[in-house]
Amino acid sequence: MDARALFEDLTTAHVADACLRLGVAVRCAPPTLRPAWAGTHVAGRARPVRHVGSVDVFLEALGHAAPGDVLVVDNEGRTDEACVGDLVTLEVARAGLAGIVIWGLHRDTAQLRAIGLPVLSLGACPNGPERLDPQAVDALAWARCGPHLVTGDDVVLADDDGVVLLPADRAAEVAAVAARIRDTEERQAEQMRAGTTLREQTRFDEYLAARERDGVTFRQHLRSLDAAIEE
Repeated sequence: MDARALFEDLTTAHVADACLRLGVAVRCAPPTLRPAWAGTHVAGRARPVRHVGSVDVFLEALGHAAPGDVLVVDNEGRTDEACVGDLVTLEVARAGLAGIVIWGLHRDTAQLRAIGLPVLSLGACPNGPERLDPQAVDALAWARCGPHLVTGDDVVLADDDGVVLLPADRAAEVAAVAARIRDTEERQAEQMRAGTTLREQTRFDEYLAARERDGVTFRQHLRSLDAAIEE
């Protein structure tokens, strides 16, 4: 599965809507996890790693990673230290990974921007780790990103809106539905620019009558028209 190719022209919003339509759990990282700079788009299979104070765990994780993976770093959401800087990011880029998602902080922002590898985190801090905790035997098996457990069976999609996690075995299905939603929304936007309002396109007056008569929800109404706004 080439996640980068599957999701190349899709946003996290498209994918979240597709998950909702397919009944796949929508796992979005907390909104405090943001790109280090604007214009970010990254997709790949998750390569989880739990940080304990030293960069050696990242180097070890790269030995198990494949090109196109996304390194998902669990630093327990700490805001007292940065766990990823320029040298680790450059090493990750040289290994061919697609990006880094950090449940924690980064540093060396200017250097990271020059390297160009997409990085998302809870923010920046100049201070590095002052601790060295024992490394769990399963430190490379799973990570947490906010409330969500991430394993190698997950795909990571991230852009300026944040991070979405989804099961790799549903990725192709989700991508196909997300593409259909994207295309529908683009057609709707074109019609709006041409003068047809969104209310006209969605036959909003018909919806209000159906809601009053039959208790129809707006999502049900939209699906009957193959329209897209909410999902």
